[in-house]
Amino acid sequence: MNGVDGTGYRPPPNSMQRPPGPGGMMPPSQMGHPHQKAMPPSSHPGNIPPNSQPMGMQNMSNPAHRPNVPPVHNSATTSPQYPMGHSHPHGHPNQPNQYVNSPQSYPPRSNQASMPGNQPPMSSPPGMYSQPPMPGQPPMGNQRQFSNQPPMPGQPPMSGQPPMPGQPPMPGQRPMSGQPPMPGQHAMPGQPPMPGQRPMPNQQQPYPGGQQPYPGAPMQQQRKLDPDQMPSPIQVIEDDRSKSTEPFRTDCPGAVPPLVTTDFGVEDCGSASPSYIRCATYSLPSTSEIANDCRVPMALSVQPLAKPRNEAPLSIVDPGPDGPIRCKRCKAYMCPQFKFTDGGRRFQCCMCCAITETPPQYFNHIDHMSQRVDKFHRPELCRGSYELMVTKDYCKNDKFPEAPAYIFAIDVSYNAVKSGLVNLLCENLNALLDDLPREQGAEESAIKVGFFTYDRTLHFYNLKSTLAQPQMLVVSDVSEIFVPLQDGFMVSLKESRSVINSLLEEIPKMFADTRESEIVLGPVVSCAVQAMKAAGCNGKLFLFGTTMPTIDSPGKLKNRDDRKVIGTDKEKGLFSPAGTFYTKLAKDCVEQGCCVDLFLFPNQYMDIATIGQLSLLTGGDIYKYNYFKPEVDGHRFISDLHHDIQRDIVFDAIMRVRTSTGIRAVNFAGAMHMTNTTDVELAGLDCDKAISVELKHDDKISEELGAYVQVALLYTSVGGNRRLRVHNIHLAVCTQISDLYRSCEADVLINYFAKYAVMHAMQQGLQKTKDELIARAATILSAYRKHCAHPSSAGQLILPECLKLLPVYLNCLLKNDSVHSSQEISTDDRSFMRQLVLGMDVAKSQLFFYPLLLPVGAGGPVKAVRCSEDRLVDDKAFLLHNGINSFLWIGSEVDPTWIRDVFGVQSAAQIDIDTGMLRQMDNPASQTLCNIIDGVTAKDSRSSKLVVIRQRDKLEPWFRRFLVEDKVLGAGPSYVDFLCHIHKEIRAILS
Repeated sequence: MNGVDGTGYRPPPNSMQRPPGPGGMMPPSQMGHPHQKAMPPSSHPGNIPPNSQPMGMQNMSNPAHRPNVPPVHNSATTSPQYPMGHSHPHGHPNQPNQYVNSPQSYPPRSNQASMPGNQPPMSSPPGMYSQPPMPGQPPMGNQRQFSNQPPMPGQPPMSGQPPMPGQPPMPGQRPMSGQPPMPGQHAMPGQPPMPGQRPMPNQQQPYPGGQQPYPGAPMQQQRKLDPDQMPSPIQVIEDDRSKSTEPFRTDCPGAVPPLVTTDFGVEDCGSASPSYIRCATYSLPSTSEIANDCRVPMALSVQPLAKPRNEAPLSIVDPGPDGPIRCKRCKAYMCPQFKFTDGGRRFQCCMCCAITETPPQYFNHIDHMSQRVDKFHRPELCRGSYELMVTKDYCKNDKFPEAPAYIFAIDVSYNAVKSGLVNLLCENLNALLDDLPREQGAEESAIKVGFFTYDRTLHFYNLKSTLAQPQMLVVSDVSEIFVPLQDGFMVSLKESRSVINSLLEEIPKMFADTRESEIVLGPVVSCAVQAMKAAGCNGKLFLFGTTMPTIDSPGKLKNRDDRKVIGTDKEKGLFSPAGTFYTKLAKDCVEQGCCVDLFLFPNQYMDIATIGQLSLLTGGDIYKYNYFKPEVDGHRFISDLHHDIQRDIVFDAIMRVRTSTGIRAVNFAGAMHMTNTTDVELAGLDCDKAISVELKHDDKISEELGAYVQVALLYTSVGGNRRLRVHNIHLAVCTQISDLYRSCEADVLINYFAKYAVMHAMQQGLQKTKDELIARAATILSAYRKHCAHPSSAGQLILPECLKLLPVYLNCLLKNDSVHSSQEISTDDRSFMRQLVLGMDVAKSQLFFYPLLLPVGAGGPVKAVRCSEDRLVDDKAFLLHNGINSFLWIGSEVDPTWIRDVFGVQSAAQIDIDTGMLRQMDNPASQTLCNIIDGVTAKDSRSSKLVVIRQRDKLEPWFRRFLVEDKVLGAGPSYVDFLCHIHKEIRAILS
């Protein structure tokens, strides 16, 4: 890019190029408070995920937003002065970003000495605009340039501070001849170091302005801060996509992969793909002291069964009758980081450094590079991820498992029948069973299926292939439940297809006139566990329920929904299980390898905080359809059920994380269960689930050797085979905090913070948890300012390049209904959302907390815009999507022709907003919109109901809750206000 582009950006001359460093300065504390429209309260759960983008990208298309100070032309300096360069979100080579609110230079803090080395005066650059002085400040004078800093627009130092070198002192001040370097700071790379300083490896520049009052402080100056100067997630995403044109190679420890919002290819060169493991930082601090200084968590997001779109499937290795090759001490599995010695007769473990004899059957020679000659013929020696077949030693009771089973438990109470649920389910379930998951290369699925129905009693069905019609057996005593038949309950789909078809046709007829309105629940799950135990298999229970179990039976629940305690210390009790029955039952499910998925259709409180333990601890999911109507919610329900039935899944899994010397895995978060501190037990694990792992220091880590993490997942496949999936990742180790900040990933950090918040809120309350997150974020950013950033005014907010979106993302998280206390949504909705968050991978949490907002109506480019009310235009329609909720907002002045083409009505007032989906019409406008919606939702693991919102409609306040950069009444501040608050916290820490 040459010259000045359409955004007002002027690239610096080549002499100003420098190595990568953290970019993205943020607006100074001298921030005004832009006018924000208060968001009306909402009655719907949900909030949105953040994105990542270069900080403070300005919209210069509007002349009113153009900076009134042009770039300084001076090749002697090493960084541009005013408008920001397009910097890469991971610190790729580029220029630092700097924004200026007013042409004033920033004197050092009163407790800092001036920089050494006076310079001759420099004339103002051509085109410098003359501006009146800031209130309370003297008028600008000539500007002088320092050898170690880019020139700033001239201004005498403020009274009470020492003058800048090369500037005349103000009355009452005496000139300073020099200044020692700030502790722990160095010169910027590519710049000559200051006298007495070493070159600095990482540097970020400030955002514009001086200090502005925070909320509650007296306003000395009224100025609206342009939100376009704030770091923009949309711009970061677009820049990352434009730069990620080559496949990402995994053979460079410390390299930060493209963002989760970017489609990119991966070359597995011995370390796991980012599809399987992402890190909050890819350069671990070498000591616990450094880790405590910066407070960046050493967190991993592990998605063992992810389905990468642009990568080859994992290779399956048969190690032979003796099983996988392992380290004799720590039991780590063979991986590319093991080193062979003594001609290949021994190998050294990268985890514990122990030497192990190579088994004779595994021996091969090594070359002059100490690499096995068969390295590229063995996936475990050249790939970061692979699968191993295992022996009976890795199975329960030294016996290979049976093929898994899918059991469907259908609620046939009055509510389920009259709502149309039973009829809809039975009509579609027969076809959905055709897509049962199958082993790779198999022609048909080995999974067995079983059915029973329930209300206040349980009804089992014999589905033997020799029967002409299914036989029903009723168990009415639910206090001591048992399975009345074993042979014929779980059958092969292929062999008993005709009997299953007959059963699904008869169920709606049998219970069409039922008057039973109450149900049991605990005995239903107990029966499924007993049936699997009797058959010696694992599997999944699909449980469909409409009401809370109130029958006097095991698992009976009472309504404990007390909205009065919302926002108090007693609130955490609402989101904790009522009693231990369902928690113990869930543990029984885990022991048997029975995963539980709940499909709930409530018209009132169901106590999801309690019954949700069944899915949370077993690795299952909850699907929730409030006030279910088949004509509105039927398509979404069947789509969700189809995805749940056919997606990749494993059973009876155990995951263990092994680490190299100096670190260890200490905390885990996700849909799982743990009986000890090392093994993650999963009754079921599907391709959509991710688990967060936090590492801590045990000792100092060698910077030369790096750090290694191995994630091993032992599981039973859908074909009944016992296998081991191994993911290895090699991370860099740093002794400089600046290297750590250069290799961070904000999306992973927010994913970890979200799961941390959900788990700790149930123990210590929401407000304390939110305060902890804000304090930790402020500590992370203040440590960067203290140890990495160049000396600058305290009124400047300086952020690391890779974490410049941390404030906007954290604000979105804190306003999200899964974390925020609100009377606007039900207790069940919040419990449901909390369980969603615990199972989310990084991509889903990014979208959930910062939704996608697209202009889709009446022509124009379909390009994402920032999630703010300021982006909405009256003559356009906008699609907002966060992976769970979808909205189509229609402006009041949208072209009626577009309304007619898309909805088939003459005006927006005639649109049926209760349909829940958009029907495609035979015209380009309708087809284009439907294609956009399909593209946006293609990667979702759940179907979302499309809610049409007309401008100034009664539902618009609900929609505006999802505009996460704006202030939401009763939920949280705007992005700009929160940035001011974070800046205040940072300054308090530094002072």
